[in-house]
Amino acid sequence: PVADKTRIDDGLSSNMALAMRVSSLGRAARAKVGIKVRQPLAKLVVKVSSTADVRALDDLAREILEEVNVKQLVTLGPADEELPTDVAGYSVVSDTRCGVALETELSPGLVAEGISRELVRRLQNMRRSAGFDVADHIVTYYQTEKSIRQVIVDYASYIKQETLSQELIDECLPEGAYAEKYRISDSDILLAVSKAD
Repeated sequence: PVADKTRIDDGLSSNMALAMRVSSLGRAARAKVGIKVRQPLAKLVVKVSSTADVRALDDLAREILEEVNVKQLVTLGPADEELPTDVAGYSVVSDTRCGVALETELSPGLVAEGISRELVRRLQNMRRSAGFDVADHIVTYYQTEKSIRQVIVDYASYIKQETLSQELIDECLPEGAYAEKYRISDSDILLAVSKAD
């Protein structure tokens, strides 16, 4: 196939390039303070030098929020205040076109959401290690401390949906189930998965 270059939207391409740059800076701000992308954060503040860039980022906010895993995007234009500096609670990174300040404070709710995502990642890896097909429904068993148990209860529907778990069972692991032990958020957890009937 041959591309029809007349159909290329140069404005959209430019806006996407800016969104990708902001996302990259947001991930760099995370790396700077050692917070993994799986851990949701409250806010990313972006400072740009033109009102056109402000509009572009507002149009692509959803994609940036997803890429950086933050709940809120605040865009500052040329007439707005400056970015917060590298003070407690913020990680700041900038380049020649824009700068970002990532709010790094973790509320209990954000910590719990981050733990639920980490549990999903571990269970998805365990599904593969156990040799399950991607469409196989499973039963998940767990034994853990009170704080992690509460996260599993609070995020049960999310964990079930993401891992195709029909049940999340807090009891001794059944014989023959595939099991692994982890340390998540300073707590030990024993997980096991078996194929659902």
